[in-house]
Amino acid sequence: MNKKLVAMLSALSLCVTVTACSKSEENTKSQSSTNKTSINIESLDNESVSDPDTYIKLGTETTVEGQGAEVSNNKVTITKAGTYSVSGKIEDGQILVDAGAEDKVYLILNGADIKCSNSAPIYVKNAKKAIISLAGGTENNITDGETYVFEDESSNDPNAAIFSKDDMTIIGTGKLTVNANYNNGIASNDDLKIQSGNIVVNAKNNGIKGKDCINITDGNITINSKGDGLKADNTTDETKGYIYIEGGKINITSSQDGIQAETELLIADGDITIKTGGGSENSIKSNQTPGQMPEGMTKGERPTIPDGQTKGERPEMPQDIRHPSSNQDTNKNSNTDVSTNTSTDENTSMKGLKATTNIVIDGGTFNIDSEDDSIHSNANLTINSGTFEIASGDDGIHSDTQLDINGGTINISKSYEGIESTTININDGNIHIVASDDGINAAGGNDVSIETGMPGNDKFSSSGDVLININGGYVYVDASGDGIDANGSINMVGGTVLVDGPTNNGNGSLDYDETFDISGGTLVAAGSAGMAQVPSDSSSQEILNINLTSQESNTVVNIKSSDGKNILTYSPSKNYSSVIVSTPDIKDNTKYTVSVGGTAKGEAKDGLYFDGNYSGGTEVGSETTSSIITNIIQEGASTSSMKGHGGQGRPSGISKKIQPNTNDQTNNQISDQIIEQ
Repeated sequence: MNKKLVAMLSALSLCVTVTACSKSEENTKSQSSTNKTSINIESLDNESVSDPDTYIKLGTETTVEGQGAEVSNNKVTITKAGTYSVSGKIEDGQILVDAGAEDKVYLILNGADIKCSNSAPIYVKNAKKAIISLAGGTENNITDGETYVFEDESSNDPNAAIFSKDDMTIIGTGKLTVNANYNNGIASNDDLKIQSGNIVVNAKNNGIKGKDCINITDGNITINSKGDGLKADNTTDETKGYIYIEGGKINITSSQDGIQAETELLIADGDITIKTGGGSENSIKSNQTPGQMPEGMTKGERPTIPDGQTKGERPEMPQDIRHPSSNQDTNKNSNTDVSTNTSTDENTSMKGLKATTNIVIDGGTFNIDSEDDSIHSNANLTINSGTFEIASGDDGIHSDTQLDINGGTINISKSYEGIESTTININDGNIHIVASDDGINAAGGNDVSIETGMPGNDKFSSSGDVLININGGYVYVDASGDGIDANGSINMVGGTVLVDGPTNNGNGSLDYDETFDISGGTLVAAGSAGMAQVPSDSSSQEILNINLTSQESNTVVNIKSSDGKNILTYSPSKNYSSVIVSTPDIKDNTKYTVSVGGTAKGEAKDGLYFDGNYSGGTEVGSETTSSIITNIIQEGASTSSMKGHGGQGRPSGISKKIQPNTNDQTNNQISDQIIEQ
């Protein structure tokens, strides 16, 4: 392994810092600066291949032209350093590399088709490094059998169709197809680098596995696996077990995790498509809204006690909603690659991108459809750039400790909870979230959401300071549960945040336990009134808390000031009776009038109009701002939203004046907040 990486990985661990925020007033204010974490390790050494020294021609009678290799019973054994060209077809044979500890062995696959019924068709038993080159314009096929016979029954090596005990690099422009019927597709017990090549892996367990690390710089890689797609799993050395992707096109369809790193997962660029566990459609959680009754049960019906169970006994979870048993190879032979790692152990993890420690994404294009979390870190997660299309059966993006979003375009089209961590810092980016429960959730603790697989059992319990900082960017949330939920505090100093939902009165568009201080940016939260909270009266930016009678989805709500300036024109995508608005345009000692209905024309983004016209609505209330929070309540509307946390001001009175608004009004400076990101 390149020894420089040890120090660099240690530096990376220090760069992914956790911002500890105390409960003091000073530290509950939003961070004013952005600490951008980037990838600061180097790629493994690139390789190139020279002309062959020795030619190995496979067939019914395999021949060797040159030095360093010999044939016995369809097994070709390479015993010294050199460059070996392998061509031809063999039905039941093996290429075995058993060279010196300092020997580098180059294998050029030049139209090779190798099958082995009882072991790895290519087995690097001993060498300093093995380089497999895929000759341009050639197709190469490697296929193993369903069972292996081992020289040493106490060892499980080899455990892949292409297996190396030492470092291995794959280069070239040709095509390689690996059919792994026994266990893993391609595996190295040390470092594994894919520099280039067109690679297809079909594996009974993991597709591509590098114990110490996987480094992908380029190539076109397709993996179909019953286990994980890409996996690095060194659990004994914290400087190893990482995956570093610099580029290339990767398409993974896996029954378990798509890409799983025991330590860091670092992505600089690449075109990555992942589908795990059959996709988000196989999840119970994201397909069930909060409070939904189990199938076959009507509202108010008491569940029956199963046969043989007494009253008060915990019911056994039905078999059809349990997650499968833990990740293990389906082979009956005990000498298989069964992971003993417990640090990320779950009842079959089916995440898209996963790391035990840190994830850093500097760029790339991602299309992830996962049964479990789409992006998951057991520690810290940083997104600096990239384009993300995410459909998740659980969390769209999750980290146990801290999540920093510094840029990128993120579209979470389906999730149980969209974004979740203990501390969430949104500094920039264009983010869209659809969630069947909470859109953005700061809770704290370890995610044990698949403990039961049922909604409402995501016990992401509070542990230490819990905080959401919104410093910039554009965020749109469509949530069936809470829109933005913090089991601590929320701070907003800039950016644009739009929340549609929930429609049920058991959740709120905003939900927090301590404070929500807003000092800048644009906030619009529309949803049900039953559990609605407004930001705290300790905020420095004015807030309008609007309570309405029930409004149908897409009914426009408009706010204008006494001088005729449009402050807001918004068309929520769901039914709503509460609208919470805070923008820099709302001033003290100014009268504001709220209208609903009517017509809005002009450019809109996610229902928010700017540089447009509003007309024909009905005035439902007017109030003059005299404190940070001003309540405007339509006659007949529920006032339950006034009971939330946050130090809301007293209602300033219930307006009874209702009249049509017939003047065309043009939105003003709101467009400055809603520029296309």
